[in-house]
Amino acid sequence: MNKHEAIYKTNPTVVTIRGDDAFDAEGNAVVYDEAVVQAYMDSKAYIAKRQAEYPPMTDYLDGIAKGDQAQIAKYIADCQAVKAKYPK
Repeated sequence: MNKHEAIYKTNPTVVTIRGDDAFDAEGNAVVYDEAVVQAYMDSKAYIAKRQAEYPPMTDYLDGIAKGDQAQIAKYIADCQAVKAKYPK
C-alpha cells in the first residue's frame, strides 16, 4: 500500500493528491494526520508481504485437475505458513 492510497482510505473527502498535498472536490486543501496515514499503511503491510510469498495458484489448480490431494494439501499448508509468518 502506498501513501496516496492510505490518504484516500483515511480521508474520504480527498479526491485529488498532488505530491503530499490533498484536496477535496472543490479544490480546497485537506489537512490529514500523517500518523494516522502511517498507522493505516503499517496495518496493511502484511498484504504485500503475503502476496509476494504465496505459492502460485496454478499449483493448487493443477492439484485439483489431477485429483492429487497431497499437492492440494501442500498448497494449503504453504499458504497457512505464509499467513502465520505475516499475521494481520
